[in-house]
This record gives sequence, C-alpha cells and structure tokens, in this order.
Amino acid sequence: MLAPSQYKADIILVATGAEVHLALAAREKLEAEGLQVGVVSLPSWNLFNDQPQAYKQEVLPEDIPILAIEAGTPLGWLPYIGPRLAGVIGVERFGASAPGEVVLGEYGFNLDNVVRKVHEALQAARTRLKPAIKDR
Repeated sequence: MLAPSQYKADIILVATGAEVHLALAAREKLEAEGLQVGVVSLPSWNLFNDQPQAYKQEVLPEDIPILAIEAGTPLGWLPYIGPRLAGVIGVERFGASAPGEVVLGEYGFNLDNVVRKVHEALQAARTRLKPAIKDR
C-alpha cells in the first residue's frame, strides 16, 4: 500500500484501532464518489510521535486535511495532527446505555456520519482556500 504522501489524497482518515474498519468503509464509499481518500491506522500516538519527522510527514502530509475517528475523547489528536486536522469524530459525553452498536451510532460512529463529516471538512477547506472578494 502507498503512503498518503505518494499520491494526492483529498483527505486522510486516521483511526486508532477498532475504528479502522469504519474508515475503510468510508473510503470505499467516498472513492465511488470520485474522491481520493487515504486511511492511516495509528494505534499508538506515543510510538508515532517517536518516529523521525520525515516519516511522520510521509504518513500525514501537511497539505492534506485529516479527519480522525476516535471512539474515545478527541482531546489527544491535536498534538499529533496539528493544523491539518479537519475534525474528530469522538466521544465528548458519557453515560449512554444501550447495546454497543446503538451507542456507537448515536455517537456518530457510522458510515453515513463519517461520509458527511468528510464532505463538511472538504467544503470548509475549499472555503478557506478561496481568494477573498473585495467590495468595489
């Protein structure tokens, strides 16, 4: 498999473990729409952080937006992804009680929500890149 830096992805989905299957399913759906989507499994922030900067840049290029999928608190993502972060699908509240699949769906860990978040992130990125139009 090619590292994201070896092709021009529109966005990278990064997940830590159990969420990787969701990222892969989202990639399949988004690529059917014509988008180029990278998927990175990042099971340990600490191990990744200990890698040489060149390796980190190859895996998570600075010029590609990143959407993290984390079935836990999203707080830890910013130091590892920085300004490339397009968003985090994470758990910011606790106390839900239901079968696991139901709770995950309520927290947004489902294919439709990941695809929607990717489209929102790409739209936001396009808006930031548009030149300002000055009033005449």
